[in-house]
Amino acid sequence: MSGHSKWSKIKHQKGATDAVKGKVFTKILRAIYIAVKESGNADPESNFKLRLAIEKAREANVPKENIERALEKAKGSAEGTNIEEVVYEAFGPGGVGIIILAATENKMRTVAEVKNILDRGGGSLAAMGSVIHFFKYCGSISVAKNGKTYDQIMEEAINIGAEDLEDSGEFVEIYTQPKDLHKLKEALQKTNFTVTHSELVYRPITLVPVEDLGKAKKTLSLLSSLEEIEDVQKVFANFDIPDSYLK
Repeated sequence: MSGHSKWSKIKHQKGATDAVKGKVFTKILRAIYIAVKESGNADPESNFKLRLAIEKAREANVPKENIERALEKAKGSAEGTNIEEVVYEAFGPGGVGIIILAATENKMRTVAEVKNILDRGGGSLAAMGSVIHFFKYCGSISVAKNGKTYDQIMEEAINIGAEDLEDSGEFVEIYTQPKDLHKLKEALQKTNFTVTHSELVYRPITLVPVEDLGKAKKTLSLLSSLEEIEDVQKVFANFDIPDSYLK
């Protein structure tokens, strides 16, 4: 288990703590805004990024009026700040590649915060294009094993359209093309899979081993600190850390 699936497992474990933080609603509502602004489409039935963002908002118990307000701002029918999506590329301790997705109305502020966290955590901003080729943009769906083996899940999932899978302990990460994410999620649910999470991700295709415990802890601490930045939506990294370091 490595890369995206391992970082997902860590975030599952700390999810209860994150859920009580005020930043969560802001991040989710900005994702809704970006999904509409990016495509000009405010219909979740035909805008899969918007559908994902609204589903996440409902899971986090974001009030309905807050969701509607974000939609109105994005459509331009209400005054609001102009939030943009920005992708930063960085290197962490030991040369680990990091992709940082942000939604911000002030790029100078956001890049300064990101750079500050990277500098303090032993990382550095990278030139555009120097990290992103280590990743593949795709849809990711987490399903609970519920007594099934990985091989059993793999056979069933591939038969209904999955492109690739990765064992993540109690869960299996299933990957597909971004445009097929919702269709595959529905197909899995109809086949009685328990879907616990779905999102668009940058999945590592080249991994960087981190075998030193100190560097592993420093890397995980850096990623968590980056995700604490209010403007940062998601963080992805291509580390390969031994499972024993996560206990």
